[in-house]
Amino acid sequence: MVLEVIATCMDDALTAEENGADRIELITAITEGGLTPGIGLVEQVAKSVRIPVFVMVRPHSRSFVYAKHDIETMAAEIRAIANSGAAGVVLGALTPEGKIDERALETLLPLTGGLQVTFHRAFDELEDQLEGLRTLSRYPQITRVLTSAGPQPATEAVPAMRRLVEEARGGSVTILAGSGLKPDSIASFIRQTGVKEVHFGSAVRYGQSNLAPIDPAALRSLADRVHSIS
Repeated sequence: MVLEVIATCMDDALTAEENGADRIELITAITEGGLTPGIGLVEQVAKSVRIPVFVMVRPHSRSFVYAKHDIETMAAEIRAIANSGAAGVVLGALTPEGKIDERALETLLPLTGGLQVTFHRAFDELEDQLEGLRTLSRYPQITRVLTSAGPQPATEAVPAMRRLVEEARGGSVTILAGSGLKPDSIASFIRQTGVKEVHFGSAVRYGQSNLAPIDPAALRSLADRVHSIS
């Protein structure tokens, strides 16, 4: 089992590594669903922790439909992140019709070099997620999809999550379950869905507040619980 934790600053990153996180998703603007952090923070975190750091590439929070200049901004960010020591990027783009924006992917993915790529929760706005997963599986750079299996919290979408896991099995894309997961029910969720990777944000922070620091005891307890599942 892999436990990914959101970090928004150096303190978060260090606390995450010290208390059992297997991977960090580094973002800013957590209350907006995550935007691209400054390259200085990216470089600092990548040099300071040993676990993989995946960096959000999202230029604004208005929507997941991007104009040409937005894609150019994302391209510049990816080039910088590729030289930072980070292990991956987290991105996504949709067409005005609500489909995966393959033209955007064909512009951005060649810039990722050796970085892994997570397609983020723009995926949860697709009407047909199975079709979306098949589309993403055609791009070898994309190694996982962060999803709650629809617009609702992941805990309310167990059958849909299980279908995504089954569809992805044996392929190149891993399903990373996130949004609304609860530490006290995570073992049951994992058993019911078959996911191998889970993503946590506010649930491991003091008071379960997005703007609070990570609670080391809460994260260590969660990590021990997740890693005990075979």
